[in-house]
Amino acid sequence: MSVLETFHGLLSLAVENGASDIHIKSNKPAFLRLSGHLESVEMDPIPPSAVREFVEQTIPEEFYDDWHRHRQIDYSYRVEGVGRFRVNGFLQRGLPSVVMRHVSDHPPTFEDLHIDGDTLANLCAEKDGIVLLCGPTGSGKSSTLASMINYINHTYDKHIVTLEDPIEFTYTDIKSIINQREIGIDCPTFAQGMRAVLRQDPDVILVGEMRDRDTFETALQASETGHLVFGTLHASNAQQAVQRLFEFFPEERKHAMQRQIAGALRATITQKLLPALEGGGRLPIAETFIVDSLARKTIMEGRFEKIEAVIEANEDNGSKTFNQDLYRLVKAGRITREDALNNSPNPRQLEMNLKGIFLSSGGIVQ
Repeated sequence: MSVLETFHGLLSLAVENGASDIHIKSNKPAFLRLSGHLESVEMDPIPPSAVREFVEQTIPEEFYDDWHRHRQIDYSYRVEGVGRFRVNGFLQRGLPSVVMRHVSDHPPTFEDLHIDGDTLANLCAEKDGIVLLCGPTGSGKSSTLASMINYINHTYDKHIVTLEDPIEFTYTDIKSIINQREIGIDCPTFAQGMRAVLRQDPDVILVGEMRDRDTFETALQASETGHLVFGTLHASNAQQAVQRLFEFFPEERKHAMQRQIAGALRATITQKLLPALEGGGRLPIAETFIVDSLARKTIMEGRFEKIEAVIEANEDNGSKTFNQDLYRLVKAGRITREDALNNSPNPRQLEMNLKGIFLSSGGIVQ
């Protein structure tokens, strides 16, 4: 059996079993991530030569020199009849490893992801501004963004340009025109792609990742000139996300940026994935920070430590804290109490809430 046949068999096995990721390390059997847990595949260890051969046979020609120069690479790979995968190849202790994530050919809907469709639909209806999806790697950011692009595509006649590294979900034009550009193949960098996109008559721009000041400054400029910009940011909550935006700028510019960022930001949505009680798989929990007049004032004044309190007080506008979402999912029987408490940023408060005790500005409410 050839190397490609072996790897294609593993990818088929992963898709058939609903695995999100396939881990291949030299001299080890493959592992599949199923419902968040790693499970080994019953097979012989995969030799380093086979891992290296798979990467070098499947990597796009444009990335070949990068792989040899930097010893790590991201790219997309399709197996006919099986699906598309996001591939990361890298060396560890001099030996090649590969992690592949299965990406559906069909962008998900809000219902598929079990997320708050009303709030996301409202954000998709914004004419301009910046919406950030936050969370660690593997928290479902890309899937949530794809569901928002999918919603716009089915609802509005817009020109959508995406900048991705690599392209994950692919779209068929429905009501919108969607141009997807892959970093390294269709444009050199996010920053250069962002500078070019403003000359492409977009209505909606998706930036795979806000990595540097140039990219974010161009996103700010786009939002201020009538474009809706979606992007991702590595942050564990809304306060950290907002503060991270200011970290792009030198100290002397941070105060001047407060009004500009407050005016451009529409929302941050920070996600985690927890095991679902029914049907297997994982469910997203989210902290949602909708930037209304109170939130803008908080950002303009630099009172970032007040952001969680602003979220907690503004549930009516779609904002919610992690604890509010965890409480909802436990009460609905969707996740376990133990998982909720283990993933809560404030487990003592959540435990009180689950007992029916809530703190308000007027004291304890039962």
